[in-house]
Parts: sequence; structure tokens; C-alpha cells
Amino acid sequence: MEHAFTLADDAATRALGAALAGLLKAGDVIALHGELGAGKTTLTRGLIQALCGADEDVPSPTYTLVQAYDGPGFPIWHFDLYRLNRPDEVQELGWDETQAGVALIEWPERAGRHLPTVRLDLTLEMLGEQRLARLEPVGEDWQKQLDGFRFSSP
Repeated sequence: MEHAFTLADDAATRALGAALAGLLKAGDVIALHGELGAGKTTLTRGLIQALCGADEDVPSPTYTLVQAYDGPGFPIWHFDLYRLNRPDEVQELGWDETQAGVALIEWPERAGRHLPTVRLDLTLEMLGEQRLARLEPVGEDWQKQLDGFRFSSP
């Protein structure tokens, strides 16, 4: 079942990320879809800071392709696959290590066949000054994790 939320601004986008942080466990994957500037990194920043502390620096991995963080009880990998030329290049980024932690993947379609079949697809779309966030669980695990999930935009 898809969940949809209207986000008024960057603060609301970060707040949704922080709310999702409370659902995560090792092995989880969130695939972040949306055009350039849709708020994928903003949402990820809110999620990582909720897990690692508000003062955690969370830069966009546009040029590094991946940033790693020590989360509480599991590592967190933040991938930006925009600059990949071929799906197999994900193997060079430590892709296989993510099963021990959480993977947050911007531009997940560039992973091709490497994208896990159990994941949360999160799509951000600009609607004028606001964003629409759609959460679509792929696989029974995410269906259960999102069961009862509520979010009120600040």
C-alpha cells in the first residue's frame, strides 16, 4: 500500500527522513527517486542526522558516489548513482557490504539488476513550492514496517 505526504519545505522533507529513521534495521534499502533538486539528499540528511546526531555533516555524494556513516547498531551507506556509466560499476562502491547495514540510494534505476528486490521506493516530486513524497513498499518486509506509519508535516 502506497503512502503519500505533502511536504511544505526543506524542514518538512528532513522531518519525513527523521520519521523514517525510526523504522530502519540492518539490511534495509531505500531507493530514492526524483528529478534533480527534488529533495532526495535533503530527506536523506534528515534521516542520517536522526540516527547519527543533528550535527552530523551529510554532504551530497554526487562526486564521491558513496558516503558511509556509523549508525546506532548498523552502518549506513548513502549512494548517489547519477554519475555511473554502467550498472556493474556499483560493485566498485562496496555495494555488497550494505547487507550488514542500511543503504540509501539516489538514482537507483542506474543500479539495474543490482537493485535489491526488497526495498522501499520513495519518490519525491516538486509541486510548485511543495513536494509530494510517495512511499511504496516493495516486498513484504517493508509492507510490515510501514504498517501504522504516520507522519504529520511540521
